[in-house]
Amino acid sequence: MTLWTHYHTPSTIDEALALLASSQGRARVMAGGTDLLLDIRQGHTPRPDALVDITRIADLSRIEQHGDVLVVGAGVTHSQIVASQDLAAHATCLVESCGVVGGPQVRNVGTLGGNVAHALPAGDGTISLVALDAGADAVVAGERRWRPITEMFLGPGQSLLDQTRDLLIRFRFRLCGPGEATAFKRIMRPQGVALPILGCAAWVQLDEPGERYSDVRVCVGPVAQVPVRAADVEAALRGQPVSGETLDRAVRAAHESLHPRTSKYRATVDYRQEMIEVLLRRVLPLAVQRARTGQAVPEGVGME
Repeated sequence: MTLWTHYHTPSTIDEALALLASSQGRARVMAGGTDLLLDIRQGHTPRPDALVDITRIADLSRIEQHGDVLVVGAGVTHSQIVASQDLAAHATCLVESCGVVGGPQVRNVGTLGGNVAHALPAGDGTISLVALDAGADAVVAGERRWRPITEMFLGPGQSLLDQTRDLLIRFRFRLCGPGEATAFKRIMRPQGVALPILGCAAWVQLDEPGERYSDVRVCVGPVAQVPVRAADVEAALRGQPVSGETLDRAVRAAHESLHPRTSKYRATVDYRQEMIEVLLRRVLPLAVQRARTGQAVPEGVGME
């Protein structure tokens, strides 16, 4: 069965956009293809007339540091992220989340941009990008500009991007400085494709003595139609002492404000509610420990 007719390999962003425009809605952007090719083969996505393979565009495959800001191309693979020492030390949650995506073959070709463009609230890389307060540089309806990462999602599997004409280019976020750190954990079904039941990423900033949460960002997913910050959990932590009592209040806030649903592929709502607590009690103390010591070694990376 022929899945497409034409296959293009542009070498620049402008060339890719021109190919998409000339195809008049009958082309699709492809990077690793780990989701797209399955969707086409299984009939979830109409067969395109052409694929526009962006993997040869050098600008999309770079990891660059500009001062305390890191810029990650949308075409950077999960394996590239796992191998980055800068990310391991200063954006640890992203390495931990990308390190558990699929198996080695998937991580070698799957991209961070593809994780975001697929727009699933359970996307591991997406959850960490939300906790990192990332921005996304994208061409949407002919306009290129930076947007908050949360603006990229309209619903489950529904992206702001029209993948027949738009292009996701890169992400940016501030690297952790002194007294700051991140962590990511997920709970998954071990069989088959290791489907995530829940994932959680957190960024914490401690005061100078390391005794209080000066600021915090937490993302747990999937608990809503799109990836979102756990605002009530953050409010329960912000300005409070780092203690068991504060963590207990954050867990209570999570139970009251986060509402996962039962999924026949993932787990029941009751089980997932319990796992929210498990994740918070694992992720927040780990992020605090890293913020206090200034040392972070990614955990769980490459687990099969």
